[in-house]
Amino acid sequence: MSPGFWGFPSRAPSPAPSGAGPAAGPRPGACGSAERIAALRRGRLAARRRAFYSAPPLSGRWRAMTSLAPAAPAVRNDMRLGVALVALSTLAWSSAGLFTRLLPHDAWTILFWRGLFGALTAYGYVALVERRSLVSAARAMGRQGVLFTVMMATGMIAYVVSLKLTTVAHVSIIYALLPFMSAGLAALFLGERLTAPTLVASTLALCGIGITVIQGFGEGDVIGDLLAVFMTLTMAVTIILLRQSKVRIEMMPAACIASLLGALVALPLASPFAVSAADLGWLALFGTTNMGLGLIVFTLGARLIPAGMSALIGALDAPLAPLWVWLAFGETPLPATVAGGLIVLVAVLGHILYENRRHTGG
Repeated sequence: MSPGFWGFPSRAPSPAPSGAGPAAGPRPGACGSAERIAALRRGRLAARRRAFYSAPPLSGRWRAMTSLAPAAPAVRNDMRLGVALVALSTLAWSSAGLFTRLLPHDAWTILFWRGLFGALTAYGYVALVERRSLVSAARAMGRQGVLFTVMMATGMIAYVVSLKLTTVAHVSIIYALLPFMSAGLAALFLGERLTAPTLVASTLALCGIGITVIQGFGEGDVIGDLLAVFMTLTMAVTIILLRQSKVRIEMMPAACIASLLGALVALPLASPFAVSAADLGWLALFGTTNMGLGLIVFTLGARLIPAGMSALIGALDAPLAPLWVWLAFGETPLPATVAGGLIVLVAVLGHILYENRRHTGG
């Protein structure tokens, strides 16, 4: 392939002057030296081309996003788009309690249809947008990818069942412990050191959970609260698996398989044909928006903003989820639940802001 293909003009060797005598010819050893110099130049040029074409297109934008220098207009637009997409995903995920209160069916029937519609949405994205084969993506997961998918499906099941057994406020507050559970598991299995601010924030969050659960016994169900704790633990395990896995685990294929697996597990206990046409429409909306589109827009938006900002926006799920249920159905949390939730929210937001400032040098 000629160098002109890459946009660089190719240079042919200059012809020797006609009629030149022996004095005009190359001196002994000069030909080899010229060839070495030409080879060195070609090597440098090839290295520059490789560096140019292998550089990720967003590398410069990422440095601008994580620095304190003023961002270029294109980078600011990307950040605004990323914030909007992650906020949209948080709104979609916070609607789970609203849908479970709206639908008058048991948890297993909701799980079946939610998983089925969520799997179809995720599969459509993988096939049409990513243009990938779900079978090949599943084969490339490896053992840790399979465990990741199983834990994800288990967490989905525990999540919906806990929403049916206890209040949305309890589930949301307990799920807000996810960053601290992940940090604890990372210390146990990955050897990461727990910092003093993490320990302080975790202790504060546990105090908030204690106030919520102990003082709010009459409001929720202990089994539902325990399922919410288990669900949060499974999600923390998936985070550890993502960081530990030697093979890259693709989120959308894994979510598709996990949703389908959850639907198959729920099918023997569900009554899928006992739902009305109107309820089927709500179930389809639940599966496509809360499960499918929520993950899709989060995946797209998280690529454009720093991870700390994504976590900060995602933490808004804790106050939003009970807010929708309170506005729609009047499910008012007890004062102890509100107090405990505020303590957990302060601990989570404070920890995220501290970590974000520590990693960006602010």
